[in-house]
Amino acid sequence: MFKQSLLPGFPDGADKIGTSLSILTKEDQVTYFVGGDNYFSHPAGDEQSRRFALTSLMANGHVRARDLEGSPLLIPHRTLMNWTKQYRQDGPCSFYRTIGRAAPRVITPDKIAECARILAEGIHPSEVARRAGINESTLRKALKRNAIPQLPCVLDEGLTKPVVVSKSERSRIDAEAASAMGTACTRADERVAAAMGLAGSASARFEVGHDVQMAGLLTALPALCANGLLSGIDRHLKLPKGFYSVLHILLTLGFMALARIRRPEGLRHIPPGEFGKVIGLDRVPEVRTLREKITTMARTGNPQAWMKELSKSWMENDPDEAGYLYVDGHVRVYHGDLANLPRRFVSREKLCLRGTSDYWVNDALGRPFFVVSKVLNEGMADCLIKDIVPELLISVPGQPTMEALSQDLRLHRFVMVFDREGATYSLFSELWKQRIGALSYRKNVKEVWPEDEFIEQEVPQPGGGSTRMKLAMRETRLVSGKDSMPVTEVRRLTLTGHQTAIITSAQHLGNGVIAGRMFSRWCQENFFGYMMEHYDIDGLVEYGAESLPGTLLTINPTWRELDKQVKKAHQAERKLQAELTRHTLMDSVDIQKKAESVEALQTVQIELARLRAERRDMPRKVTLDSLPEELRVTQLLPLNKMLTDVVKMIAYRAETALVAILRRHLKKEDEARALVRELFVSSGDIEPDDAAQTLTIKIHRMANPAHDKAIASLLEELTRLAFCHPESGARMIYKLV
Repeated sequence: MFKQSLLPGFPDGADKIGTSLSILTKEDQVTYFVGGDNYFSHPAGDEQSRRFALTSLMANGHVRARDLEGSPLLIPHRTLMNWTKQYRQDGPCSFYRTIGRAAPRVITPDKIAECARILAEGIHPSEVARRAGINESTLRKALKRNAIPQLPCVLDEGLTKPVVVSKSERSRIDAEAASAMGTACTRADERVAAAMGLAGSASARFEVGHDVQMAGLLTALPALCANGLLSGIDRHLKLPKGFYSVLHILLTLGFMALARIRRPEGLRHIPPGEFGKVIGLDRVPEVRTLREKITTMARTGNPQAWMKELSKSWMENDPDEAGYLYVDGHVRVYHGDLANLPRRFVSREKLCLRGTSDYWVNDALGRPFFVVSKVLNEGMADCLIKDIVPELLISVPGQPTMEALSQDLRLHRFVMVFDREGATYSLFSELWKQRIGALSYRKNVKEVWPEDEFIEQEVPQPGGGSTRMKLAMRETRLVSGKDSMPVTEVRRLTLTGHQTAIITSAQHLGNGVIAGRMFSRWCQENFFGYMMEHYDIDGLVEYGAESLPGTLLTINPTWRELDKQVKKAHQAERKLQAELTRHTLMDSVDIQKKAESVEALQTVQIELARLRAERRDMPRKVTLDSLPEELRVTQLLPLNKMLTDVVKMIAYRAETALVAILRRHLKKEDEARALVRELFVSSGDIEPDDAAQTLTIKIHRMANPAHDKAIASLLEELTRLAFCHPESGARMIYKLV
């Protein structure tokens, strides 16, 4: 049966809503007409009846929600959906229930008097708000606008300190907040205001607390800021308005790196309220929020420009070490299936595995400057010339002028140090074209120098100190076919008689400097091992893959397969040649076996010649566009990884700066680093003083008196810096208790 249409005939003066409904307001009475029939009436101003009438009309199909959203009612869609949900779940009578009065949204005179009385006892504002039954932010706003009078202090005898919230009390408060907005979300009003766009990001606000977990991370704050953790805010890194600002996210990432929280998921195992107290908030971001913020900062900002700016700043702060730059590659192995990465040899695994090559530039102390990631490349030399050298020519300070370079043809701009993989004429000569000195171990050393040439001498070590070595030096040439270039060769004679050969195109350097700088190259190997173990530089921050430009060249899969067959056939040829030689030398072998060996060898040689000809005619490299979709190389999403790598570089440099201070009291660097790691995760007391504008961090004692002495000295030096918190402006004081 067809639905019968309603006859037209809307009352005069009624507002037409949709196709069937009209609303007439007359003599303080609102009447709803469906077609020409009176559907419902109620007095004007009766909001409960209005909600019931409109909801029942929607429920019975007389009007659609989108009709009520338009003129003249203009009711928001979300409001209509809430009414419909209430109608279905609680029934029509729910619209007429008596709603209890909400607590006053402003602080009342009685509350003002109560808060003033409790504050006069020396109680901390957070505890005052809890006792008075009001929101802490409401109390702080009232204090800020001087709405609460300051009464004379009436401390009881013997009461000299404000009440401090203990760890158990903080845990209880954080757990109670879980039933409302979330665990440790005690600044709920600020979060709601930020979510609705009514306020900007939250500001750091430290509260008095004892035994705050990982409060020792605050000792690294001066070093993090000195190394540029916050230098990219508003220029290279931005976030839209929200509760967490860029500063909060960067501090969270920096503290996570120092506390060895390897990935955002690690925050699930850390009390969010305790970690938040270290940052100055109620809690740290949850995992999903942190990932979203990292992605937004990376995609809307420019992490690469930030890294280049930091690299230039670090070099300018230490121009002596910036004159000797160590370059080495590190393969970041990938075991997933989202990206199709090419295989490359991983020396630490002794295998060819899929991954991305990261080329790091460090100084002689292992401190990183920047990193270049490559999915497709021709090796370290290619990356060095195309990507690293152009950046260094801009960033390295103290380079000689063009006039000085033209007057002294042996003068170099700076020196690059790398392993014997780069000890080739092509790389040395290419670098020297731009007057960059190269320093590396020499390959294929056969000639032995007389031992009477070696003289024991003092060799300075980067970072201070010296050692004694037996060294000899000669002027020689690096040869490749008919081409050659002059180089300085230095050899070290060990106690076993072995001679380690070093060559450099920087001929102005003395043999002691050459040996000291070359043998410091192990600092970079140690850096890779330490960063993999403690900073998870191989870990993924974002899951996913993206395509590479189709014009990039890659190894032709067909050529690679032919190359494998050629190598296999060549190996079979050598095996048969050895067998034939053995049969020829043995008189006992009959002629039939020799003939069979010759025939098999000829067959393999014919096949080898065919494969070589086929490989020669096949292009070794092709563009990605020419390959089938399943064979095209892709790359992991790079921006999030680049951002977190920069933060980890800053964290490592900050840790190294603190280690340098501790080395005055501890002999071994490994012991100093272990003590710094223990300091970062140590509990402590946080005591802000708003009147004096200070923030005192009291670190708990270490494992033994020797470590206590070293840490106490470190804290004293940090206090002498008079460092102020980057957001609150409070001067930070460090103590050992």
